Amino acid sequence: MQGIRIRQGEKPLKGEVKISGSKNAALPIMAGTVLEPGEYVLHDLPILRDIKVMRAVLEALGAVVEQKGKSLLIDTRDLSSAEIPDYLMRRMRASILFMGPLLGRFGKVKVSQPGGCSIGPRPIDWHIKGLKQLGANFKESHGFLTGWGSSLTGREIHLDFPSVGTTENIMLGAAKARGNTVIRNAAREPEIVDLQNFLNSMGASIVGAGTDLIKITGKKKLQGTEHTVIPDRIEAGTFLLAGAITRGEVKVLNVIPEHLESVIAKVREAGFELQEEGESLTILPSGTRPNPLDIKTYPYPGFPTDMQPQFMALLTLARGTSVLTENIFENRMKHAEELKRMGAKIRVEGRTAIIEGVERLYGAFVESPPALRAGAALVLAGLAAEGETQVVDIEHIERGYENLVGKLQKLGAEIEVFNVEEEEKNA
Repeated sequence: MQGIRIRQGEKPLKGEVKISGSKNAALPIMAGTVLEPGEYVLHDLPILRDIKVMRAVLEALGAVVEQKGKSLLIDTRDLSSAEIPDYLMRRMRASILFMGPLLGRFGKVKVSQPGGCSIGPRPIDWHIKGLKQLGANFKESHGFLTGWGSSLTGREIHLDFPSVGTTENIMLGAAKARGNTVIRNAAREPEIVDLQNFLNSMGASIVGAGTDLIKITGKKKLQGTEHTVIPDRIEAGTFLLAGAITRGEVKVLNVIPEHLESVIAKVREAGFELQEEGESLTILPSGTRPNPLDIKTYPYPGFPTDMQPQFMALLTLARGTSVLTENIFENRMKHAEELKRMGAKIRVEGRTAIIEGVERLYGAFVESPPALRAGAALVLAGLAAEGETQVVDIEHIERGYENLVGKLQKLGAEIEVFNVEEEEKNA
């Protein structure tokens, strides 16, 4: 087991950091390559465990995949299977995104219940309900879900909740369905827009992504394509907060500020000055502790649930009491207990955390919960803490952040990866 050791000692970070391509945009696009036999080139993919798992799924289905730097060359012309191996489904929830495109191509699919972060129930019922409305049938037996439907047909679908994954799966399934599909109450995230752009470059006919109404005209034939994924807005937000929590000056490159409007608003409300210039954002040093905030997470364009843990870390040092309410996932505050080990004063009541700001945090041995953003929050806290912090069980952090430690080192952080078992053996 690996850990991250931080001896920052409250020193400010300073410098530039380039944001990687978006994992959450890349995963559904990778799944979309199985929709039509062809050759695909995807650029600016982050080098992450989740991307590697998605590649393994493609290869298990029969695709030929070649990596060149941060680009993948994917040949899906000779796919031989519509069944995703159980061991891969258990490693990553995003594997479920293959349901729509496999049904669209083969008229069948077989999966098991997906794994991923432990942040509360995220049932696949919405995915199944949406694909059923396109004409698919499903049967569950012995922990596996089998779907079939020889000819998907477009229709009007109203989502009970603007689920990102459900919206993506329906878009992928409907791209080759007969007739027209309308998705109402669709998710509006930038990653949905990127998927629309990718599918349209294949020859699909989709409009409306980025709004709550998406219209899809099914096409019989699509084609291989080349596509560059958008920058990762959550990684960008995390590095802005790394600058904020250390009272440093960090310039974040390769970012689309429009995708971060709600985050930028809260950073400024906390008392920090941000400079925006083209595709970069710079957070400037602050001479005082952050202002307390009232934050509620909502679907995009509301405040993102994926930034809630990082803001909790920042608000532990605020000048006053903050209230943070999680409206998306019911079990996404496990990091609060670990932050309390570092001297934070946090009281969690259901989905709400009341955070009484303290003057400083103290280094401690903390364990990253099985949720990648929670682990990032502990790293941020360690950067602002007095003394040494050790964050262990960092597998989930590595699922969501490409070279987090290396990028922080370039900003001047005293941070390194270490082997937990070896240190315990030598202790």
